[in-house]
Amino acid sequence: MNSNITVICGHYGCGKTNLALNLAVEAAAKGRRSVIVDMDIVNPYFRSSEYGPFLEKHGVQLIAPVFANTTLDTPVLPPEIYSIFNMEDTDVFIDAGGDDVGATALGRLSRELTQAGYEMIYVVNRYRILSTKPEETLPLLREIEGASHLRATAVVNNSHLGVDTTLQTVRDAVDFAEESARLCGLPLLYSTIPDFAAGEEIPEGFKVVRRYVHFVWEDEADY
Repeated sequence: MNSNITVICGHYGCGKTNLALNLAVEAAAKGRRSVIVDMDIVNPYFRSSEYGPFLEKHGVQLIAPVFANTTLDTPVLPPEIYSIFNMEDTDVFIDAGGDDVGATALGRLSRELTQAGYEMIYVVNRYRILSTKPEETLPLLREIEGASHLRATAVVNNSHLGVDTTLQTVRDAVDFAEESARLCGLPLLYSTIPDFAAGEEIPEGFKVVRRYVHFVWEDEADY
């Protein structure tokens, strides 16, 4: 079947949910069947599940399991999650929980993901606490891989400062991202830059993204 499964993982607050939303919306805009799976069992605020109406508007199917009456050690996954392995001509994006605790649920799918084939993007953010230095990114990745029983395949530099992000903000984090990728033994796919901070000419190695995820105290985004 001509389907692609991409897992997006990373440290808490790195911006993986915003990246997952961007990738899912882009796939749908290209005419692909696009599905996003919310596997975040830890953070109740910045989850793909919070954007159901937005995703529906953009033609993205949301699978948002409720992890009720489960534990972080042995989460029980509802049957609808396993439907992604029977989909054809579909781009599936799995928004994994942050760090090793959030990746525990993902580990319940490791056998099926390995058999189906997957890409796992490790999102790094230089401006996020506990991952401000390249040497801090590898231990975080190993924790995620250990809990999920999966291996990352590439790094994405998502270093930003929210609404204060500028092109220079992202440029200043490129060396950090390149060294992080080297230490992790993975390729650096690209560096993201919010559309409001991008200039007319996008530097090589950069990918423009929209800022879909907003803090609760901000005005609702005009999608």
